[in-house]
Amino acid sequence: MKQKILIVEDDVVIRQLVAKHLRNWNYEVAESEDFQRILEQVEDFQPHLILMDIGLPFFNGYYWCQEIRKVSSVPILFLSSRDQPMDIVMAINLGGDDYVTKPFDMTVLLAKVQSLLRRTYDFLGEQTVLTFGAIRLDLKSMQVSYDGLTEELTKNEFQILRILFERSQAIVSREELMKELWNSDLFIDDNTLTVNVGRLRRKLADMGLQNLIVTKKGIGYGLVRHDD
Repeated sequence: MKQKILIVEDDVVIRQLVAKHLRNWNYEVAESEDFQRILEQVEDFQPHLILMDIGLPFFNGYYWCQEIRKVSSVPILFLSSRDQPMDIVMAINLGGDDYVTKPFDMTVLLAKVQSLLRRTYDFLGEQTVLTFGAIRLDLKSMQVSYDGLTEELTKNEFQILRILFERSQAIVSREELMKELWNSDLFIDDNTLTVNVGRLRRKLADMGLQNLIVTKKGIGYGLVRHDD
């Protein structure tokens, strides 16, 4: 089955050029042309990846990213001419998974797309659940469950928790987490990772897991077992 990519870009030239390039690589591509119905298009098309411009008519890409995150953990790759650190931090903080600055080289964009799809879907394999004590992390639904409660995680929150579950006997350095999450630390700063971990901790706290993730000062993060 072909992997499906939704392009949300109001510049027709860029959108069609990207769509053509992706189709040449055997992806199934949908191009959004109604910028008031983005959420409906996501639900109808069920993409494996969304390419999202920030400067859109009616509502910007930040808004649509937040709306999509209410119903889906599909990876979102932002495309934007905005190149300030705060734009990138905001995109990641609101649930985006990666960021490409315009103008971009098509080979760079393709590499980002392939890497994000691979990180999102290839690791699932046959295993569907990771456990840490009585805590369950569902690898398909990207939900964490404990004591009868379940929380939906964003893509980045899920990846952070997955890595910590898989390395539960060790402290994972911030550098390792950043490399695993974004495959590059060129534009990811410490603050961005801190924001994502903080957001994850708040969700875990709502489930009674206030101290699940511990910080080892100067090293990184680890897990503390709760009573089964």
